[in-house]
Amino acid sequence: MPTHLKPGDKAPSFSADTQEGKKVSLSDFEGKKNLALFFYVKDNTPGCTREARALRDATAEFDKRNTEIIGVSTNSAESHERFAANNELEFPLLADVEKKIAEDFGVLKTTGMAERATFLIDKEGKVRHVWPTVSITGHAADIIGKIDELGLA
Repeated sequence: MPTHLKPGDKAPSFSADTQEGKKVSLSDFEGKKNLALFFYVKDNTPGCTREARALRDATAEFDKRNTEIIGVSTNSAESHERFAANNELEFPLLADVEKKIAEDFGVLKTTGMAERATFLIDKEGKVRHVWPTVSITGHAADIIGKIDELGLA
């Protein structure tokens, strides 16, 4: 399911609990940091685990570029807590249990889970690039390359 969002669009506002029970919203980052908002299907599955670990391993590069990594799936905060602990994930994982964020970003599958997709959102809250499908291998490098190409660091 391709998202309806494209570069230049205002990112849909969102707010959800993380694996640590903190509320995180798009507005928390406006004027401060870029976001690499990645949607994934399910905690503790092989593909999603590889993707999350690859992003985790590139955290220092994202930090250098003033970009926060945030994961979103329709799993619960408790499930995210286990997933983060099992994989030493330091970035927020949003529990989109009501499926509103996935729906607003156009990545909600008919199964009720999020499609694997990533959105690069700048400090002004605008979508700068969309990966409607994600190749797990090299995805972190693709995002970092796009941040550099767009001069968002």
